[in-house]
Amino acid sequence: MKIVDLLDSSAIVANLSATEKNAVLAELAAAAIKGENSLEQGMVVQVLQERERLGSTGIGDGVAIPHGKLKKLDQLLLSFGRSPKGVDFDSLDGKPAQLFFLLLAPEEAVGVHLKTLARISKLLKSAAVRQKLLTADSGEDIFRIISEEEEHI
Repeated sequence: MKIVDLLDSSAIVANLSATEKNAVLAELAAAAIKGENSLEQGMVVQVLQERERLGSTGIGDGVAIPHGKLKKLDQLLLSFGRSPKGVDFDSLDGKPAQLFFLLLAPEEAVGVHLKTLARISKLLKSAAVRQKLLTADSGEDIFRIISEEEEHI
């Protein structure tokens, strides 16, 4: 499954207002669950925080991929956020995270959840792609870049 098949352009936050980890989780959760009446933002953030306690999803190189599984969910939900200044996300390399993909999955969706995480990681492995995303002018440009670059992975 492609990232752009899961990512609605309205779930892209081109300039996150959050300046700390939990606020980033809340802002991205709100973007991901927009229109999902069965999900409450507080519950989603709690699931994400529990996952972060197991180990940071800040994978380094300015990238974080917070994720969690929810019982009330019947499909994968994805949001993207960008923080040009960066946010301390307890990343493996100790550097602030600037690019965020938040992935929410149904509790029983193990395979597709892992494949999607791998696809996101592969996309963001490229320094050139990360730079394009950091310098994009708008959410629409971010979506276009993801769509174009995804054709090469």
